[in-house]
Amino acid sequence: MTQPPQPPQPPNEPPQGGFGAPQNPPPGGGFGGPPQAPGTPPPAQPPGPPPGQPAYGYPQPPGAPQGTPPPAPGTPPPGQPGGYGYPAPGQQPQQPQYGYPQPQYPQGHVTQPMGAPGGGKKANPQLMIIVAAVVAVALIVGGGVWFASSGDEDPKSEAKSSSGGTEGKGGEGGGGPAGGGGDEAVPSDTNAQVRFQLPAPKIEGDRTLSVKGSWLTDDVYVKSGDSKLVGYGVKDGKELWTLPVSGPTCAGSRQVSEDGLAAVVFEAAGKKEYNGCSEVAVFDTKTGDKVWQKNVADGDEKADFQEVILSGDTVAAGGGTDGGAAWELKSGKPRWAPKSGDTCKDAGYAGGEQLVAVRKCGSYDNPRVEVQLIDPVSGTPKWTYKLPNGIDNAKVMSTKPVVFGVDSGGITSSGVTDIFAMDDAGKLRSKAVLKDGDYQLDCDVTLVQECTAVAVGNDRVYVPTAQHQGGSSSGMTNEIIAFDLATGKTVGPKADAGERYEMLPLRMDGNNILAYKIPPYDKGGQVVTIDPKTMKQTVLLENPAQEDIRDAETQFSLPDAAEMLYGKGGLYISDELMSKPSASDTRKRNLAVVFGTR
Repeated sequence: MTQPPQPPQPPNEPPQGGFGAPQNPPPGGGFGGPPQAPGTPPPAQPPGPPPGQPAYGYPQPPGAPQGTPPPAPGTPPPGQPGGYGYPAPGQQPQQPQYGYPQPQYPQGHVTQPMGAPGGGKKANPQLMIIVAAVVAVALIVGGGVWFASSGDEDPKSEAKSSSGGTEGKGGEGGGGPAGGGGDEAVPSDTNAQVRFQLPAPKIEGDRTLSVKGSWLTDDVYVKSGDSKLVGYGVKDGKELWTLPVSGPTCAGSRQVSEDGLAAVVFEAAGKKEYNGCSEVAVFDTKTGDKVWQKNVADGDEKADFQEVILSGDTVAAGGGTDGGAAWELKSGKPRWAPKSGDTCKDAGYAGGEQLVAVRKCGSYDNPRVEVQLIDPVSGTPKWTYKLPNGIDNAKVMSTKPVVFGVDSGGITSSGVTDIFAMDDAGKLRSKAVLKDGDYQLDCDVTLVQECTAVAVGNDRVYVPTAQHQGGSSSGMTNEIIAFDLATGKTVGPKADAGERYEMLPLRMDGNNILAYKIPPYDKGGQVVTIDPKTMKQTVLLENPAQEDIRDAETQFSLPDAAEMLYGKGGLYISDELMSKPSASDTRKRNLAVVFGTR
């Protein structure tokens, strides 16, 4: 696949296209259609919603003025060409966009040093995850369903600067930040070193290999490889065990049970290029023993799954077109499964402290989406929240409290235009509006628990802004800001990434926010813990600035097509997709790179 045209090279930056750039994953697509051919451009964006139309759940006062937000710091004067990172002349939006983010390309957002070209929204790479983006846009436009602006749309509003510079883990609701520090200890020496690197598997032909799934415990790091799972010592990378599976892995649970059990979905055995993501297994992360393996009959075929989660002692799998199924964690005893003829099907699940289902009802070309909090044993809904016709997706960011996002106006760069916060009874508490292009979180088009670079805790949702001009002519930066789940509005202060860094939330760290800072071309990345009251950052880990090590760190596509785990002084970055490099590409590729403090 050819690369899109690159923006001009910023001054004083090194040449691009260096060591370790990943191959572009094949575009995938939405619910219910055929795979998208490689190189196919994304569907055209629909026109924007009519100004002033009320937002679902939060009507606007009639005639409420839509104020023009002030330009971001460093915005060039009107009528003059912008510096690197600004739209080209003739492409500037009608109103100033916060930070003038980079154009979004259909390829993955490669984690390059700040100031280097890159950007874009990933498409789901699974061969059998299907495209309904065009249908979704047609439904949304044709049905006249739009979410008009509500709440505070300006990411800078009420967000004051502070000093400094996949999985947003759900936090308990409450009365604002509690403070009190994070769970991750600050080491006496934050300088990290490479603990180990896992070489990329050998791939033949044009095959794109899915290696989704990575898990971290106190003693073992587990990573999916080519039709196998391997457990490694967390500090030395020593192979502790290998668990062969019948095909490439399609999904892995974000959760690990208290006794070390995790779940994985992988392809059935077969000689076809794609043999269906039908096999669900639970394994012991300590020993590599397979506890059980199941699949679900769907007529003459097997049901296809693209997601798997744990909640309590329940394993639930969904994300395909066949509906969802669930089993008891230790025994594999079935709890529920798709039924032939059902007019409503579970599209997918989100797990953790509670179990949330996203359910689709009606016909393929006119789906109705419901979000349900369900009992993890019986599958019985505790409450159901119905989205309006024309909204064909919901992406769960937290299950306690229940927080989810939707794309309300077509396909967007982040996958989310509106974030909904629910109360314990299933009533809408608030809705936050995220302007397309202003934010750097990433939610998959079709999957339910697949939002990265977002964290929920302290009754807030923390999201990163898009890259924008920093203090220097070639420097780019961003911030993490908070939306209050009680009001849907931004609340300050904000956390600044710092000049030439880009910062992405990883998860909650106790009451703090754990974040990763993508480095500039001459520094190593950092992991920081952020105090929720002051947004002051404390460095937990800083990687070496040595060129070859920095290149190994930045070869992965973040936040959209890589997995990142942090625990007890170790940072584990791995790929989700791998393909054979071109004949002219002799650069080293890694399946995973692990850094750690002493």
